[in-house]
Amino acid sequence: MSLSLAFIEGIGGGELMMIMFIVLLLFGADKLPELARGMGKAMREVKKATSGVEQEIKKAMEEPPPTPKTLPKPAASVPQEPPTTTGDKIPPFPPAME
Repeated sequence: MSLSLAFIEGIGGGELMMIMFIVLLLFGADKLPELARGMGKAMREVKKATSGVEQEIKKAMEEPPPTPKTLPKPAASVPQEPPTTTGDKIPPFPPAME
């Protein structure tokens, strides 16, 4: 059984004939061809949109991931001398706690 008709597994021949008869009574013989044509166009558009989305997904999967842009190397840094203070020198580390 095709995937598109999987939702009508429980409908037999008699039920299908009854549905067709009710549709014929509701819409009439003149409107049925127009109704079928409209349904066909709608199904075609859905199929076209679905295939377009599938192609976009496949295309995105086939593309290599973007490479990160390389950052420019920083200029050679010149070591700076620490600021001079007048008075007592501050020790580089806090005194040890005992």
